[in-house]
Amino acid sequence: MSRAPDRRPSALNGTVSEQMRRMPRVSSGPEVALRRELHRRGLRFRLNLGTLPGRPDIAFTRARLAVFVDGCFWHRCPEHGVMPRNNREWWQAKLDRNVERDREKDCALTTLGWTPLHVWEHESVQAAADRIEREWRLRLDMPTGP
Repeated sequence: MSRAPDRRPSALNGTVSEQMRRMPRVSSGPEVALRRELHRRGLRFRLNLGTLPGRPDIAFTRARLAVFVDGCFWHRCPEHGVMPRNNREWWQAKLDRNVERDREKDCALTTLGWTPLHVWEHESVQAAADRIEREWRLRLDMPTGP
């Protein structure tokens, strides 16, 4: 298990530093949009459930379904993930560790009887909600829609 270097590189400039500081850790735009759609469909859930590995963004406790809304940059989206030009080595280790941690928490959730489900931030809200609702119904053994 590799670890990202502890020491953070200094920001390129004040603007970059401020941009990084403003990035939300919870309730990002894509996450809120997905939650609204799931709620509109009548699905009820818990947010950032700290008793589970990885603190899932959305947790359906009865169905034991843990949903993570992954940012393309932070979780290395194969379509949109980019590697910064500055401090490349540090970012490589940091992003590699993020992906490794994702796999570890998925394994831990599965061991606990939960199903981890990942949604990319660029995914259509409707498509993501359809996928989640299908899995939710399957886990609760409920019939799907028309």
